[in-house]
Amino acid sequence: MASGLYHQVKQEVEPYCLPQFPAIDSSLCYSDNSHRSHLSVKNSHELYCTLESSSAHGSYTVYNSSSTVSFSSNGSLMSKQESQSYPSALHQSPDNTYSSPISGSCVTDDVSDLRDKLRELETVMLGPDSDNIDSTTSPLMDNWRLVTDAVSRRDLKQVLVYCAKTVSDNDLLTAQWLMDELRRMVSVSGEPIQRLGAYMLEGLVARLSSSGSSIYKALRCKEPASVELLSYMHILYEVCPYFKFGYMSANGAIAEAMKDEDRVHIIDFQIAQGSQWITLIQAFAARPGGPPHIRITGIDDSTSAYARGGGLNIVGKRLSKLAAHFKVPFEFNAAAISGCEVQQEHLQVQPGEALAVNFAFMLHHMPDESVSTKNHRDRLLRLVKSLSPKVVTLVEQEANTNTAPFFPRFREALNYYTAMFESIDVTLPREHKERINVEQHCLARDVVNIIACEGPERVERHELLGKWRSRFRMAGFTPYPLSSLVNATIKTLLEKYCDQYRLEERDGALYLGWMHRDLVAACAWK
Repeated sequence: MASGLYHQVKQEVEPYCLPQFPAIDSSLCYSDNSHRSHLSVKNSHELYCTLESSSAHGSYTVYNSSSTVSFSSNGSLMSKQESQSYPSALHQSPDNTYSSPISGSCVTDDVSDLRDKLRELETVMLGPDSDNIDSTTSPLMDNWRLVTDAVSRRDLKQVLVYCAKTVSDNDLLTAQWLMDELRRMVSVSGEPIQRLGAYMLEGLVARLSSSGSSIYKALRCKEPASVELLSYMHILYEVCPYFKFGYMSANGAIAEAMKDEDRVHIIDFQIAQGSQWITLIQAFAARPGGPPHIRITGIDDSTSAYARGGGLNIVGKRLSKLAAHFKVPFEFNAAAISGCEVQQEHLQVQPGEALAVNFAFMLHHMPDESVSTKNHRDRLLRLVKSLSPKVVTLVEQEANTNTAPFFPRFREALNYYTAMFESIDVTLPREHKERINVEQHCLARDVVNIIACEGPERVERHELLGKWRSRFRMAGFTPYPLSSLVNATIKTLLEKYCDQYRLEERDGALYLGWMHRDLVAACAWK
């Protein structure tokens, strides 16, 4: 659920090499006579590239007897004679030095052949009577059988999980084999799991080559022109109710809290296009007794500036024009800074104003105590509490990707985005010409960041609502119940969408989910 385009960054990273392993098969063989890795391919086959990120991380060169076939990020075929750079899952060996070339190791293309090789290995390790040995004495071989069985059944989701586990365990040979198999299963124009799998595979490749941040930046600079990006974001906004749910929940709480106020100041910590406030201004205009004076402070960094085609003044002019049309007294205060930089003086809070603060899909980008001792996530909450707001609204994705270790984080992301991609599939047909662009430019970047990056470079750090509650309470907030009118309004909204969306109210918060998976949570505080 990202928005905007980032600065153009290009970073070349030297290719990485596998450490020396026993050969499994000779159909694919790595060799290195200098300091670079090459993959010689006896039989030409299609190679699949999802995000055109090879320039941003390690790559190996593919040689075919005929033309090399691959896919560009928009799903179109392209051919090149001689050679082509392709994202590599190869990782630099800690045992290798540049003065000592690595000899090649081989990866199989054939699952049944791999089983034979594994059986030979088991016989060598356990002896010719290994068939009579209880399977518990060979857990390693049992695990291998599970993996090869998933590959032979083309169970994409399970193979993704096994591949992530090998990456987590630094089992580089197995990871490379599984990535080769996954490339044959994924497709940006296929079923939801195939489309998501393409981007998750890209994240695994990036993680192995230690280039997650480079790919993340490359993806940012490869986004379309601002008008096109805004169009993709608008399509996602329309086909899925997640943003509308969040904005309506927050606006309902603010309208309820400000129903008797004459001067209202709203601080939006990620204003983006300012679309959230269009309906609220209209609601205030229709308020019995006349509208209040509204002042909005919009905080935003350069992330969203590209999608707007300019700075926050565009948002200010748009909202001012709307307010004038509905005869609502209005001011706009632009704060073109990131949340990490916000201080009290940027917010320009004035005496006599009733203050509302909006955190919609924003706080998960703030680094917490696990990333930095500055802990901007909790710092912002304490800062806002010191301003004595009447209401603070929180809308966040209901996922646990902040402090979880890599492998459980991968599984969480897999389950979460599977539901997201399935919901898109219902409302946006696969043949829709813009669907690939919507998923790639609005969702894939987040997936890659969650999987490939660590430390400060991992900016997609979602938390479950239970953890957000703890943070708000530690900052001194108490829950502000959402009115039943908000719940009823959102139920009416969901009637326009697939009946597999569900709305639940639990412990004073609203949850929007797809089938059995919660995807977005909204609540309010005071």
